[in-house]
Amino acid sequence: MLRKTQKGAKRTSPRFSPKLKKCNANDYKRFIATFSSTIDGEMADKEVYDIDNDLIEKKAIYDGFYAVCTNLQEDASSIININRRRWEIEESFRIMKAEFKARPVFLQRDDRIKAHFATCFISLMIYRLLEKKLSDQYTVSEIVSGLRGMNFFEVNGEGYIPTYTRTDFTDDLHDNFAFRTDYQIVHLKQMKKIFKDSK
Repeated sequence: MLRKTQKGAKRTSPRFSPKLKKCNANDYKRFIATFSSTIDGEMADKEVYDIDNDLIEKKAIYDGFYAVCTNLQEDASSIININRRRWEIEESFRIMKAEFKARPVFLQRDDRIKAHFATCFISLMIYRLLEKKLSDQYTVSEIVSGLRGMNFFEVNGEGYIPTYTRTDFTDDLHDNFAFRTDYQIVHLKQMKKIFKDSK
């Protein structure tokens, strides 16, 4: 039963609907008030549920606004553009934790902790550059697993025999970076040139 807000009525937590107790900051249930007394102020046998119009009016003034708290010293349009790309920042942290195993950290010395996270951030930067170079065609797991799978068998004095299976990813990698490692054998001279060009 819903009715207009009564003066003198006492609001209480709902007893008959446990679901109303569990509402988050954006739940419609926060606009439902409960009363356990009559208009005269007498205790009622049953609770009455009502729409809290005062709270609705109070919250309505913020409709259409999205507040952003930041310490950036930029103009509003720049902050809005940065905020639109926030999902990329969150994705980067997920990549570092999941794919690059940045955590947990079993280190105690500050210099080693800093070195560990510097390595992770450099890896992330290289991954992002690689992702753009490959035109965003591959997911992080496809790129990381593809690179990890590019193994070679070393033949002393001869070179390296690729032991990985050629895929669209390896073909795109070779095409974009102008080198090939999927020959029958990659001679030492060729591999040294690839290392030199990649520095």
